[in-house]
Amino acid sequence: MENGTDSFYFKFTMFVNIGSYYYVAFVFSLLLYSFIVSANLVIILVISRERSLHEPMYMFISLLSVNSLCGATGFFPRFFIDLMSDSHLISRPACFTQIYVIYTYAGAEMTILGIMAYDRYVAVCQPLHYHRQMTSKTIFNLLLMALFFPTFVTTAVISMSAKLPLCGNEIQRVYCANWNVVKLSCVPTSVNNTVGMALTISIVFLPLLFVLYTYFKIVVVCWKKSEEFKGKVLQSCLPHIVSFVIYSIAGFCDIALSRYDPDKINPFVAVILSLEFVVIPPVLNPLVYGLKLPEIRRHIVRMIPWNKGKSFRTTPQLVS
Repeated sequence: MENGTDSFYFKFTMFVNIGSYYYVAFVFSLLLYSFIVSANLVIILVISRERSLHEPMYMFISLLSVNSLCGATGFFPRFFIDLMSDSHLISRPACFTQIYVIYTYAGAEMTILGIMAYDRYVAVCQPLHYHRQMTSKTIFNLLLMALFFPTFVTTAVISMSAKLPLCGNEIQRVYCANWNVVKLSCVPTSVNNTVGMALTISIVFLPLLFVLYTYFKIVVVCWKKSEEFKGKVLQSCLPHIVSFVIYSIAGFCDIALSRYDPDKINPFVAVILSLEFVVIPPVLNPLVYGLKLPEIRRHIVRMIPWNKGKSFRTTPQLVS
């Protein structure tokens, strides 16, 4: 075994030298983070205060916004510090904490999208049994699974990575990623790779296959139905489909960047690919659900002072 060169600090190497434009990047990032926080808080506030939205679909949307806030907060504050710093150093405890928060966000996002697919499947394919199956107890258990399963998986992955002796401290990212830390190991990491792959399959690909299966069943049910029914199903399911596609693309780019040598990619492209995973879903999710679901959009519009007292007509949601 090689002599370890463990350091208390890691160094990010993907911060491109853009000179004084760092201040522009800082302001833009601050505005972006402010939008993420405010937009997701609006979705959470609207759903929590309106009793008509206390239904499974909207509760899962609210949980998705809470998760977006956690993921963005796990990334942006540290990113602000690095934008205004020349060293781009992060301590090992802070690095593993960031990995924990971002990976828990990533796993929870996929789990929540899988649960939302199940909710839509029951609503469309088994409408007469919807309220019997989606009981308060079922919803509570699904919420617990969405929160604790990703937490367990992330804890298992980090506990293995934190024990590795490292022969370097340079991370080819703008934030801490588990695989980039594992690549610094002085010892073989076949066990880490095997366990990591198994856990990735369980938390990413199984929900992915489940979502694809549920929407296949929904398409089969809708195939011979009326155009009005298809329109209601599309209106109900489209925001979820958009969120799922956005997150899948962002997740694929992140996984591909982890396995590919960033030195062989244009630095700006590499930075963009590494950022979209923690930026795009938290930005677009509230826009998608706030603009595409009439019930949420109506209550958001009513919160605007000059629109108070006005009435708005909306198309009923397909929930049961």
